[in-house]
Formats: sequence, structure tokens, C-alpha cells
Amino acid sequence: MTEVTKLDDMKQELEELRALVNTLLTIIMEEADGVQSGSAQPQTNLPRIGYSM
Repeated sequence: MTEVTKLDDMKQELEELRALVNTLLTIIMEEADGVQSGSAQPQTNLPRIGYSM
């Protein structure tokens, strides 16, 4: 394998990893109960401080 081939392979792997990280961050940032997307009703009977998802 030449140095150019290795560099091209590493660049492609880097782009694939960037896409994976972006996908994972998008999934992590989504609210689990759907409040952010508006598909679920907010739970108003819970205190607003002290709870994290």
C-alpha cells in the first residue's frame, strides 16, 4: 500500500466517523418523551428543577 492510498483510506474513514458522530449526536439530543418535537403533552405536575433525561 502506498502512502497516498493509506491517506485516502484514512480520509474516507474520517468522513464515515464524522457522519456516525453526527447521527449519534442527533439521536442523543432528541427528547425521549417527544416534548421537543411536540408529539407529547408536557408533564406539568412534576417540578421543573432536579430532573434530567
